Order: sequence, then C-alpha cells, then structure tokens
Amino acid sequence: MTVTMDRPHQETAGQLRDRVALVTGGTRGIGAAIGHAMAEQGAAIAAGYWRHDEPAKKFLATMTEEYPDRLTTLHEGNIGNADDCRRVLQEVIDHHGRLDILVNNAGITIDKTVAKMSDEDWLRVISVNLSGAFFMAQAALDHMIGRGTGRIINVSSVIGETGAIGQANYAASKSGLFGLTKTLAKEALFQLARAERPAGDGVGLTVNAVTPGYIATDMVASIPERVLDRIRGQIPAGRLGRPEEIARVVTFLAADQSAYITGQIWAVNGGLDM
Repeated sequence: MTVTMDRPHQETAGQLRDRVALVTGGTRGIGAAIGHAMAEQGAAIAAGYWRHDEPAKKFLATMTEEYPDRLTTLHEGNIGNADDCRRVLQEVIDHHGRLDILVNNAGITIDKTVAKMSDEDWLRVISVNLSGAFFMAQAALDHMIGRGTGRIINVSSVIGETGAIGQANYAASKSGLFGLTKTLAKEALFQLARAERPAGDGVGLTVNAVTPGYIATDMVASIPERVLDRIRGQIPAGRLGRPEEIARVVTFLAADQSAYITGQIWAVNGGLDM
C-alpha cells in the first residue's frame, strides 16, 4: 500500500515576482546573466555599470525587448567611490520605489606580482571589489532593515580561497568578502531584532556569498589560451563555467523560500576546490 501525504503546492516559476533587484556590474558577463535570470523569475532589474556605455545600452535594449512587463533601469556609478555607491542605491529606490535584492557583483583585476604591484594597483582593486561591496551593503541594509526584509548576495571568487600568482590584490578583496558576508548576516538579524522586527517565519533579511570558479566571461577571455588549457585540466568538471550557472545560484538565494540560508558561502567552481 502506498501512502501519500498532502503537501502545499510550491510555486517554482516567478519566485521573484514584484521584487526589485540591483546588480552592480550588471550589464555584462555574470552580472548580465543574473539580471536575465532574475527578470525571468519576475523581478524588476536595476543594473549598475561604469563607463562602458555601449554594452549597457545593448543590455537595456535586450532586457526591454525580452521582458517588456519588467522595468529595467541603468545606473552609472563608480563602485570604488563611497558617495557614488550611496547615490546609486538611492537612485534605484527613487526609480523603483524600494530595493529588495542587492547583488554585489562588480569587480576588476589589475594583475601583477607583489614585487611589481604599485600602491594604486592594490588600492584600486580593494576599493572596487571589497570597499564598494561594503558601502553598497551598508546603504542597502539601512533601507532593508526599515522594511524588515531583504537579500544581499556578494559575488566572490575561488581565487579568494586558493590565491593566485599575480593576484594578491584580487585574492585579498575576494577573500575579504567572506568575512564581510558573515558579519553582515549576523548584524542584519541583530538590527532587525533591535528594531523589533525579528525575522521569524517570514521572508527575513539574509546575506550570502557565491564563489564562482573560472567562468567564460570577458575577464577570463583575457587569459592566454595555454594558461586556460592548464586551468581546465585542474577543474574536475573539465570545463569553464557558464555565467548562467552562477546566476542560477544567485537567484535561488534571492528567493523568499531561501529565508533560512544566511551567512553562507556557496562555491560554484566545477569541483576546483575539492
């Protein structure tokens, strides 16, 4: 005899319906894939970018065509500048009425060995990849705590775990996101409790990180082919990842149903860290 139990139907499509998501570095590569995936799930998208106007305009045109019922906006700002971070976040709230999801995806590389790395090389990468994530999250948390709900997702890198020759600045910035993520996750719940808005059984306010491995983006495309061949040989899955594979995990963490996941680091790297 087979016994079945009635369970409430779980809606899988449109998990982000009526949500507003800001994705920094959101018009190319992983950021663009995240925007598409979230729009597919019903979210309105605010895409941050800096200087690269043509890819931004192309992204906006594509999103407007593919998701005519979702509002997509562009927001130019230097994530390495604290005032720009706060301005962009407020701009998104002004355009969309609120912010539900922040994805700190913007990142740069300036690769040199420690012996050849200048002060500016170090400070520039740290300011964009780590400080920018902090300033964006700081402003977003203030807004989200007032509303009692929210999602912050930081995009780190496997290099933050393993290090890499010529990437001391990049590795330090991406590793720093691990500690930032866990601290923000604890402080978000602490501040909600202080505001007498504890998470309870609701949507909650979570902070998590995703650590991509080597993903087929413009950043990785700049690596010489012989080096890429060696990298592929080190990846158990035997290939580079796709931006859409990172977007899938980010979108999962952004959903209301992921309320019991916070302060976690999600590796998406084809088994590279095994």
